[in-house]
Amino acid sequence: MTATQEQAPPEVVTDSISGLALAAAAANVVMQLARLPVGHGVANSTVDSGRIDKHPIKRARTTLSYIAVAMLGSDDERAAMRREVDRSHRHVNAREPVKYNAFDRDLQLWVAACLYMGTEDIYRILYGEPGEEQRETLYRYGARFGTTLQMTEDMWPADRAAFQKYWDASLAEIEMDDLTRGYLRDLTELKFLPAPFPQLFGAFNRFQTVGFLPQPFRDELGYRWTARDQARFDRLMRALGRVNRALPRPLREFPFNVYLWDVRRRIRGGLAIV
Repeated sequence: MTATQEQAPPEVVTDSISGLALAAAAANVVMQLARLPVGHGVANSTVDSGRIDKHPIKRARTTLSYIAVAMLGSDDERAAMRREVDRSHRHVNAREPVKYNAFDRDLQLWVAACLYMGTEDIYRILYGEPGEEQRETLYRYGARFGTTLQMTEDMWPADRAAFQKYWDASLAEIEMDDLTRGYLRDLTELKFLPAPFPQLFGAFNRFQTVGFLPQPFRDELGYRWTARDQARFDRLMRALGRVNRALPRPLREFPFNVYLWDVRRRIRGGLAIV
């Protein structure tokens, strides 16, 4: 079956891949790197081309392209993405002081779980609580965040209830040390960007990022979050939902639709997609 013949993703999936999800992007990175091996693997990576603190535009393109292909792409496109990411990941590993390998399937499951939780949160913010059938459909598609790498289908918890048990148990394993905490606080406050971006936007990005985080991640980062902060964040999310509903679908899907188009163009032209 070709890419054009494959069944289009369900509406709940396409609705969840919204450009407004970029508001939660930094929070999702924090969640992924809150497992010490992942945090060290990224913070200590010698592959400069994949580091957001050194090449933020390229890293953003790679990550958003991956999300678009994993959730909206064909099987052939996902296979092409897997090959390209595998090529980059061969150089991402460490043994000291924390052992890490980018091909570790258990850690890929954790990263996929974080991406799925972010996707579900965004859908809830933009469209309200999904129905049971919608939620399970979105959840089944969420496995693609891991299976587009080396994670096998059977590693993804059987249903959304089983996933919640996995997630709750995994929260006990989050841990940051000075290296990862410093790296993630710099990311949260945009300190890796040149002036005047941190000065102009750092405080707002920190507020937005911390707002999207579950409390255990806030605690590890060392940020306070008050009832007043939560009320402000809730007002911001309601505004985002109203904006999203007013946009035509191509604008709601931007920039993921553009990145998916670009990946397809690169595949046709035999160009690198990562």
